[in-house]
Amino acid sequence: MAHAYTPGLKVAKATIVRKERRLPLPGTVLKKVGDKVKAEDVVARTELPGNVVPINVAGLLSVPPEDVPLLMLKKVGDPVKKGEIIAQSKGFFGLFKSSVTAPVDGTIENVSKVTGQVILREPPLPVEVRAYIDGEVVEVIENEGVIVQTKASFIQGIFGIGEERIGHIHVIAETPDDILDADMITEEHKGKILVGGSFVTADAIKKAVSVGAVAIVVGGIDDANLRDFLGYDIGVAITGNEGKGITLVITEGFGKLRMAHRTFELLKELEGKKASVNGATQIRAGVIRPEVIVPDETLEIKGEEESLSEGLVPGSLVRIIREPYFGQIGKVIELPPELQEIETEAKVRVLKVELEGGKQVVVPRANVEIIEE
Repeated sequence: MAHAYTPGLKVAKATIVRKERRLPLPGTVLKKVGDKVKAEDVVARTELPGNVVPINVAGLLSVPPEDVPLLMLKKVGDPVKKGEIIAQSKGFFGLFKSSVTAPVDGTIENVSKVTGQVILREPPLPVEVRAYIDGEVVEVIENEGVIVQTKASFIQGIFGIGEERIGHIHVIAETPDDILDADMITEEHKGKILVGGSFVTADAIKKAVSVGAVAIVVGGIDDANLRDFLGYDIGVAITGNEGKGITLVITEGFGKLRMAHRTFELLKELEGKKASVNGATQIRAGVIRPEVIVPDETLEIKGEEESLSEGLVPGSLVRIIREPYFGQIGKVIELPPELQEIETEAKVRVLKVELEGGKQVVVPRANVEIIEE
C-alpha cells in the first residue's frame, strides 16, 4: 500500500495535551510535580532587567568627566525617584550651582570618570507564566517552568491572531455555512469564545472586542476584513502578539469557507465548556498552529498515539492548502507510487482526493495536510 506522512491539522475529541510553560530567563518555579493547576494559575515568576538610561552628567554640568564621581549625590546601587537630584556642581562660592535630576525612577548602576556618563537602570519588570490549561504538572524545568498535561478535546486552526486567552465556548452559528456578522453579537457574549460558521466580517470582530468577547473561532476570513480590523497587512512572521483585544482562530483558510462538519459538531458538543485558545501562527521555520483546547479529565483516550503515526493513507481526511482547491476537504482514495507531471512541468508524487461534493481531483501530495482524527 502506498504510504506517506503529511503533517496536518488535528481535530480530536479526546487526546493528551502537554504544554511547556517556560520563563524567558531563570526565575522561581511555583509548582511541583503532581500539583493540579487551573489555566489562570501562575506557575513560574521572574523579573526582567529594566531599561538602561544613560545620562551625560559631565555635559549637563559642563565639567570634565573625571570630576563626575566627586559631584554625585547618589552612589552606585542607590535607588532614585524621577526628578530627584543625582549630581550637583560646586558653583562659585557655593552659589550658581547646576544640578542633574533623574529622568525616571531607577537605580544608579554605573558612574564613569572616563565618559562622564551615569547609567541609570529602570525598575525590573515582573514576568509571570500561567498554566494556560487546566491540568496536572508532570515535569518541572528547574528555575524555568513546568510541563502541564491534561486530557482534552483539541482543535487546530490553519491561521490565527491574538494571544493566549481563557473563556467558555458559545456557538452562535446554527450551521457551518453561516456568516458571523456584527448583529449576531450582544453584551451577553462577554467572556465567551464565539463559534461562527463559514466567515466572519471585520465589523463582527470589532463588535466582539467592544462587548468583551474572548475569541472567535470560524471557518474563513478574507484578507480585506483582516486588514480592516488590524489596520495593516499581516506578514509572514509569527502572529500572536497583535494586542487587539481578541484572539481569532480560522479553521479552514482565507475566503468564505464552510467550517468542516466534524469540527463544527465537536464545538457544538463543547458548548458552555471552559477552553484555552491561542491564535499564534507560524508556517515557516517551525510550524505553530492556532488552537482551541477544552480540558476534561473524564475523557477516555482510545488509541490516540497510534492514530498519529498512520500518516497519509487511503481513507485519510485531508485539507487542500493550495489553489485551485484551496480550503476544500476530502478523503484520499488513491496514492499512485509513480511520479506524475503537473502544470509547472515538475514531476512530483500525487494523490487522488474525493472532495466533499463527490468530485475527484488529483493534486500534489505537498498540497494537502492531514486532518487528524
